[in-house]
Amino acid sequence: MTAVADLDEAQAKAELARLAFEIRFHDTAYYQNDAPAISDAEYDALRQRNSAIEARFPNLKRADSPSERIGASPTDGADGFSKVRHSRPMLSLGNAFNEADVADFLAGIRRFLKLDDDTAVAIVAEPKIDGLSAALRYENGVFVQGATRGDGEVGEDITANLRTIADLPKRFLGDAPEVFEVRGEVFMNHGAFAELNRKQEAAERPAYANPRNAAAGSLRQLDPGVTASRQLSFRAYAWGEVSALPSHTQAGVLAAMQAWGFKVQEHEVCRNVAEMMAYHGATEAGRSARPYDIDGIVYKVDRLDWQDRLGAASRSPRWAIAHKFAAEQAQTLVEDIDIQVGRTGKLTPVARLKPVTVGGVVVSNATLHNEDYIAEKEIRKGAMVLVQRAGDVIPQVLSVVEPGPAAFVFPSICPACGANAVREEGEVDWRCGGGLNCAAQSVERLRHFVSRNAFDIEGLGEKQISAFHDAGVVMQPGHIFQLRDRINKTGGKPLQEWEGWGETSANNLFAAIDDRRRISLERLIFALGIRHVGQGNAKLLARNYETLAKFQAAMTPDSLQELLDIDGIGEKVAKALLAFFDDSHNKVVWDALVGGLDVQDMERADTTSELAGKTLVFTGTLEQTSRAEAKARAEALGAKVSGSVSAKTDLVIAGAAAGSKLKKAQALDVKVIDEAEWLALAGGHIELQEEETS
Repeated sequence: MTAVADLDEAQAKAELARLAFEIRFHDTAYYQNDAPAISDAEYDALRQRNSAIEARFPNLKRADSPSERIGASPTDGADGFSKVRHSRPMLSLGNAFNEADVADFLAGIRRFLKLDDDTAVAIVAEPKIDGLSAALRYENGVFVQGATRGDGEVGEDITANLRTIADLPKRFLGDAPEVFEVRGEVFMNHGAFAELNRKQEAAERPAYANPRNAAAGSLRQLDPGVTASRQLSFRAYAWGEVSALPSHTQAGVLAAMQAWGFKVQEHEVCRNVAEMMAYHGATEAGRSARPYDIDGIVYKVDRLDWQDRLGAASRSPRWAIAHKFAAEQAQTLVEDIDIQVGRTGKLTPVARLKPVTVGGVVVSNATLHNEDYIAEKEIRKGAMVLVQRAGDVIPQVLSVVEPGPAAFVFPSICPACGANAVREEGEVDWRCGGGLNCAAQSVERLRHFVSRNAFDIEGLGEKQISAFHDAGVVMQPGHIFQLRDRINKTGGKPLQEWEGWGETSANNLFAAIDDRRRISLERLIFALGIRHVGQGNAKLLARNYETLAKFQAAMTPDSLQELLDIDGIGEKVAKALLAFFDDSHNKVVWDALVGGLDVQDMERADTTSELAGKTLVFTGTLEQTSRAEAKARAEALGAKVSGSVSAKTDLVIAGAAAGSKLKKAQALDVKVIDEAEWLALAGGHIELQEEETS
C-alpha cells in the first residue's frame, strides 16, 4: 500500500473513497449485528489512514468521511425491543495510537480553547472496557429506563434486562437529582464467559467468539431470565441528561456516582503527556492479569466547563480520546481469495483464512482491500501470513511469512453478472460496469435502502430483500411500498404462504412498511445510496434545505454553486448529487418513491433561539473564541453556517482583518456584527457553559 506521504492528489482521492466505503461496511457489521467483519486493529488502521490522508489533502475530505459518522442504528423492532431516543447523543471516541497522537490531542484542546502554555489541562485517564455502552435513566434516584447506544441518537429499550445486572443499583443511595442519566459499559468477565461457553457446548449450541459478543447476545435476550443467568457486569463512566450535576469536574462526578452506589471505572488524573503515557504503559503491562478485556485508555478533560465549550464533532467529542493498546498477532494460511461485489459495483477481495486463534478469538476472514494491497504484500492462495487483532474477530493481514505458489490475478469480469470490470486511471478499485443490470449492485442498493441508518424497516433485512428481488417483486426502492400489490400481481402465492412466512409475520411486515412511509429528510437522502453521500452530509443537506420541496427544487444543474455554499459540502459531493438527479432513470425511481412517502421536515437544533433557521457566515480572525467553537455554537442554536456570502445570508460575523466576504456583505446590505456582538447574541461561551452544567 502506498504510504500517505507518497500519494498524489488523484491517488489520495481514490483512497479516501475506498476507505469511506469500507469503514461504513464495518460500522454496520460491528454496531448493528454484533458480528464484526474485521479486527479492532484493522478497523483502527483504516480510520488512521483516512485521517492522515485528510490531514495531508484537506481539500479532498469527503462529505461522507468516516470522521462524520458514528455507530449504526438500533436493530429493528421485530426482535421485541422498542426504540428510545437519547436526550443527548451517545458519541463514540476518536483514537490515538502513540505519544504523538496524545500530544496532538492536548495541543488541539489548547488551540480550540485558546489557552496559554502556563494553563494546566487536567486529564482523567481510565481503562477502556471492551463491552457495550448503555444509558440508564434515574428519576428521583429510581431506575426507570435503560437503553443501548444504537446509532448514538436512537437506541433500544433494554430496561428489563439491565435490571438483572447486580452491579446496577435500582435506586441511588442518599440524596439524588430529579433526573440523572448514568452512562457506562456492560461487559462479561473471563470467568463468566468461560462458564457460558461450557453451557453452550453442553447444549450443543455454538460457542461465543469473545466476551464482548457474549455480552451483546446476553443483553438482547427477550427473556430477562436468560440475561440474569449470564453474569453481566457494569461500570459507570459518564452521564447524559441531568437536572443537576454534583461537581464541576469529571473526577468529581465519578466520585458522586460511586457514592450513589455505582461501580465506576478506576481512573487517575494526569497533568501532562508524560503522566498519560506512564499510566497507559503501566495499564497495558498489567492487561493480561485483569479479569475482563480492556483495549486501551480513555483520556477526558477534567473540567466540565471546558468539555462543554469543546463540544463535539459529528462523530466524537473533542474533549476525549481513546489511546489503543498494541495489537495481538498470529500466523495462518490463506486458503482462498474470493471477490465480493458491493452496491457501488466495487470488487473487494476477501482472504479466506485457515481458522486461527488470536488473543482468544477464532478468526477466518480478512478483507484485502484492493488489487494494489494484494500485490504490495504479495498475498496469494496458499501463503502463510501474519495477522493481528486488537480485541475483536477478524484480523488484518500484516505480511507474508511464506509465499504461495502463484500470484493472484484480479478478475476483469464481474463475478456477479459477467459484465466487464474496469479500473479507471487514478483509482485503486475495480468496479463492475453492469450498473443497474448487475444483480449484486441492485440487491446491495436495496439492502442499503432498508439498512438501519436509512429506512430501517422492521422485518425487512438482507435475507428478505434478496428473496423479494430474486422473485422479481422488489426491483427498486418504491416497490417496497407496493409490496402487497406486487406480490398479488405476480399471480403467485400470497406472502403468508411463502417459505419462512406466516400470517402474523406477513401482516407485521406490511404494517412496518406502512409505518416507515413517514421518514425524515436526512434518512431519505442517505437511503438513496448516492456515491459520496453518507450520513454526515445527508444531515448537512437536510439541515440546510429543511423540507423535501426545497431539497427537490435545488437538485437541478444550475444549483451547483448553491450546494457549494453549504459549509461542508464539496464539489465532488455536489456533482454526485446533481448527476444522480439529472439521470432520467433515477428521476423515475425517485418520483415513484417519494410519491408514496410522508417526508418529515428537518428538526432544528434549537427552535427557541432567534438564530434558528438563519444562515450565518464567519469571516476574519476571531480573538475571544476559535472559529470551530463559534461554528459549533451557531449550529447548536439551530443556525446554518455557510462558507460564502450571498443574498440568502442573514448575518455575517466579522472578526479582525475581515476581507472580501465583509465587502460583499456590505454590498448586499447583509447585517454585519463583530465578535463581541456575536458572543452576546450566542449567549457567550464561558458564562453560558457554566450555567448549562449547574
